[in-house]
Amino acid sequence: MKRTPRIGDRLRPKVPINAWLTEPMPRDVKLAVDRLARAPDIQRLAIMPDVHLAERVCIGVVAATTHVIYPQAVGGDIGCGMSALAFDAEADALLNENLAADVLDSLLLSVPPMRHPSRHEAPPLPTRLTESEDGTPALSHPMLLKAMDREGRVEFGTLGRGNHFLELQADEEGRLWMMVHSGSRYMGQAITGLHLQRAVRVQGGLKYFDADSADGQSYLHDLAWARAYAEANRRQIATAAAATVVHHFGARADWTSYISCDHNHVRAENHFGRPLWVHRKGAAPAADGEAGIIPGSMGTCSFLAQGRGCEESLASSSHGAGRRLPREEARRRITSSDLADEMKEVRFDRRLAHSLREEAPSAYKSIEAVMRAQKALTRIVRRLRPMLVYKGV
Repeated sequence: MKRTPRIGDRLRPKVPINAWLTEPMPRDVKLAVDRLARAPDIQRLAIMPDVHLAERVCIGVVAATTHVIYPQAVGGDIGCGMSALAFDAEADALLNENLAADVLDSLLLSVPPMRHPSRHEAPPLPTRLTESEDGTPALSHPMLLKAMDREGRVEFGTLGRGNHFLELQADEEGRLWMMVHSGSRYMGQAITGLHLQRAVRVQGGLKYFDADSADGQSYLHDLAWARAYAEANRRQIATAAAATVVHHFGARADWTSYISCDHNHVRAENHFGRPLWVHRKGAAPAADGEAGIIPGSMGTCSFLAQGRGCEESLASSSHGAGRRLPREEARRRITSSDLADEMKEVRFDRRLAHSLREEAPSAYKSIEAVMRAQKALTRIVRRLRPMLVYKGV
């Protein structure tokens, strides 16, 4: 009797897998992609040039289904993404070491890395996050509502650690820009953790919902909330940091230039003439003409981009450079002195060099190589060179 393939079977995946790579996929990444390709209802996969290993589903992967939702193909930091804002100021002013030091100190106060001292000292959550239009609870479970009232409030307007950052950058004309990378903070993790407890487990450790089931609808409802929280969080960070920049530079923030996008989500889209649920985990949406932000690494260029709407990529692009070294390996191989050398003229808090060495440019792939690999997916609109980097630890 013919047996239906299951996750973990060493069979050639029968779904289309398209990839835009800077180098051959490592074996562990390829195995993870092949396992995902054999999961129930996976219709297509697109692999971005920044792909690297992560738990269950690799970062830099786009997966399409017809009716199944995989929370692990979104990740815990739901709605994590990028924002960019221009100023009417010359970026070279940051070559003044005293000014750069003052700006870094002010950013630490205006944008805490992890949490505000108390909910009373945190900016208020937007009403759309606390009150639904139809009078139903903003989130699907009392535990999540409690988390919103506690952690959701004290973390609102905070940056986070790891690869999250706030940078001041210079474009090709020397104009000052600000870029923010942050997400849904504690709330995204809480939402993912709660819903994974209810999900259907399949071989290989993946879990899923049917999109039309009650549990699936609850997850999608909370995911939409987390995306809205993450977007509001980036906007709040940008607002607070812009006030600091305006104060120190005597410049005006150009809010007409503001761009924001996220790269951890699932949403309903149409591709190849049919409706699909498109999961992006560390991949940016890149529909034709869609504005995008593709950061490099600490100390390398970032890009404002525009999607080309490539169907084979499920209208997606990379979300950044992608890790070359796992964090533990980077901590073993990269010293504080290495980080300082790699950063060259880029200002950062050198007191944190030991803790930030896993974020060194050499821990990441070449953003230039990534952009070359995805020329068919996205076009470069503006190149931004880092001048000052603020990261939390």
